Amino acid sequence: MSELAGTSELLRKAEKLDAADALGTLRDRFVLDGTVYLDGNSLGALPAHVPDRLADVVRRQWGELRIRSWQESGWWTAPERIGDRIAPLVGAAPGQIVVGDSTSVNVFKALVAAVRMARETGGGPDGAPAAAGGGPDGGPSAPIGERGGAPDGEPGGAPGGEPGGAPGGGPRDEILVDATTFPTDGYIARSAARMAGCTLRPVAPGDVPGALSGRTAAVLLNHVDYRTGRLHDLPSLTAAVHAAGAYAVWDLCHSAGALPVGLDEHGVDLAVGCTYKFLNGGPGAPAFLYVRHALQDRFDSPLPGWNSHAEPFGMQPEYVPAQGAPRGRVGTPDILSMLALEASLEVWDGVPIEAVRAKSLALTDFFLECVTAYVPAGRVECVTPLAHEERGSQVALRCPDAGQVMERLIDEGVVGDFRYPDVLRFGFTPLYVRFADVERAARVLAAVLGEAVRGEAVLAEGEGRPEE
Repeated sequence: MSELAGTSELLRKAEKLDAADALGTLRDRFVLDGTVYLDGNSLGALPAHVPDRLADVVRRQWGELRIRSWQESGWWTAPERIGDRIAPLVGAAPGQIVVGDSTSVNVFKALVAAVRMARETGGGPDGAPAAAGGGPDGGPSAPIGERGGAPDGEPGGAPGGEPGGAPGGGPRDEILVDATTFPTDGYIARSAARMAGCTLRPVAPGDVPGALSGRTAAVLLNHVDYRTGRLHDLPSLTAAVHAAGAYAVWDLCHSAGALPVGLDEHGVDLAVGCTYKFLNGGPGAPAFLYVRHALQDRFDSPLPGWNSHAEPFGMQPEYVPAQGAPRGRVGTPDILSMLALEASLEVWDGVPIEAVRAKSLALTDFFLECVTAYVPAGRVECVTPLAHEERGSQVALRCPDAGQVMERLIDEGVVGDFRYPDVLRFGFTPLYVRFADVERAARVLAAVLGEAVRGEAVLAEGEGRPEE
């Protein structure tokens, strides 16, 4: 297949944009080839210096120093040290992020801890008294199913069918979850709700303010929708959750490293995120957990482990939680992937997240401009919001034969991904994606779609003939 012929005005525009790109030289920090890679929202590219750094970890730190590396090579403090490297990228002061475990595990820890804090009598997220409704350990004060919250996530209610838990008076027995969430977050939320004796209620993010009540314990939301790329209003939603006396848990998987988050500025209680997308930490890189400073003494993890003990080598039978961010740890850190992540984060040295956001919007704007110019009208539908304040760092296009189209794009050297049933998803990582890549991707997409249309026309013509 040949690409669309001719050097277009858009190609010349791409060249000018690349020439003026203040972040353009960062591409040299990555291992890339001639492929147009627009899947950094699934797996970021490899920073060029990481293989040598990891070889040192394996050969010298593990091979020569062995057990001594827990102290001499800083292995033991890696979860907090790397957390502090991530902190400025999500708008957090040091000492609030710990790296380790998967996103799923951290969602579970954060959500259960949020429910436990909401049920304390000592204070809500802003220090105000929280509605009573839990036992002294933050767990349910009555067996599951006897609190108005159904254990299987079915809607519950107070006796007589009236809504329970008016502000200041009822139990915190409900969890709200983003109805459009990545499936795993939903699975984890449902399990956490069953364990805590809560009702789980899926709600569209925009409808959360109207769904909050005195029964709401915690709200689990995605900053950016993984399928559409819609950016949700973290400041106003967090404020609404706090006004109801509940706790906000944010999933930052598709925003960390792509745009400013402002965790401290907006008073977010708890947040989780992965590091293998826009942070380029590598496949299966450990996730991170953020616990706001003011809440760390009250953070009651449902997965206490020896690594989060106040005296981890004391081997005491009774659990006493550590102070600060280490309270979010569980077991022994995955050192190889963790140190690969630490090395990867060096590509961010001297890179302001605001500049990354500005380029992200410019890239996605330009992609939409090119798609509009090259792709036949009506062939794809953009499901990503056009408004900058509602757009993450990806563009999602609805296309009836999206799976096959993406396969052909990859064959032609343009790598995005497909989301069931009909979404072409393109992620734009400003650290290494060029405007020329964007223009080429749109041209190849148009050619692939044109090829598909021609194939459909030939098939229709053949089907219309009588059998011979």
